[in-house]
Amino acid sequence: MKTLNVALPGRAYDIVIGSGLLKECGERIRAVTKAETIAVVTDSNVAPLYLQQVENSLKAAGFAVFDVVFPAGEQSKNIKTLNMLYERFADRGLTRGDCVVALGGGVTGDLAGFAAATMFRGVDLIQIPTTLLAQVDSSVGGKTAIDLPQGKNLVGAFYQPKLVLADTDCFRTLSARILCDGMAEVIKYGMIADAALFALLENLEGLEKLQPHWEEIICTCCDIKRAVVAEDERDTGRRGILNFGHTLGHAYEMAYHYETYTHGEGVAAGMVKMLELEEKLGRDVAAVRERLCTLLQKFDLPLEIPCSMEDYRAAVGLDKKAKGRKISIIEVEHIGQAEIVSMEKETLFALLEEGDKE
Repeated sequence: MKTLNVALPGRAYDIVIGSGLLKECGERIRAVTKAETIAVVTDSNVAPLYLQQVENSLKAAGFAVFDVVFPAGEQSKNIKTLNMLYERFADRGLTRGDCVVALGGGVTGDLAGFAAATMFRGVDLIQIPTTLLAQVDSSVGGKTAIDLPQGKNLVGAFYQPKLVLADTDCFRTLSARILCDGMAEVIKYGMIADAALFALLENLEGLEKLQPHWEEIICTCCDIKRAVVAEDERDTGRRGILNFGHTLGHAYEMAYHYETYTHGEGVAAGMVKMLELEEKLGRDVAAVRERLCTLLQKFDLPLEIPCSMEDYRAAVGLDKKAKGRKISIIEVEHIGQAEIVSMEKETLFALLEEGDKE
């Protein structure tokens, strides 16, 4: 079992990584909150697997507990579901001194986190991520949000949890596709900040060989993210490197209405496309792109996703890294090193259009 501390003044919290954490979550949560009541927010996929176990542990620790279950999927990360959470919280008597537990993947963490950030202007939040993607990325750092029809994560808040519990036993119930979805974010961390992590993944034969390395991999990714968050909590500078592949990845998700490609699949294709654009700008990244493509293929992740210029423009126009006519893009010239570069949106569109014509 491994523990990392996110060192934010007045809002520091631990990320605990290991096996069996769901069974002891009540005791660990009791140590970080004075809440009497806990609302467990989860989705229809996770509830049958883990909700009872978590509720039993919370009750054993002396909490009054109720749950709110919503339909699984990105399509639920909207204002309608958010309003349903608010109403359930109010109906069940949640108070400002109580706590919300987000039990599930990235959608649950984002949605429940935003509800916790805004109900009574903020109640305690605990993240219990159950997917690889959520454990290595979305549960850490305090970004919470919902989607609008016009784009992903456009309404949200920075709101840090009191604790993150990443139970690796949860991976036993994940499909190969969902594990590979999370591997896209793991590979991203290698690309932007850790050449040794990237090399480790290159040397493993595939998903079946990852089991002995889960704690190490999750800890490495979370260690990178906590350092970046401590330096730039509000995403005004260095934290932007965490978005490598995401600007175009979100375009792919949106273009297919969040039904065809997962977030990780979009990010995978987005990373490859960004390296292709770097080459068009004269960067010598052909060898980097080849290594990335080989690794993505090992985990059945797409190297390319068809997307129209209309869909690119719609996504980039509302991207959170855009400021006026410019957008910050993340470039990787050497594995393990990322750079944030400001570019005119029209320049980015011209590069994308040029690529589509080839």
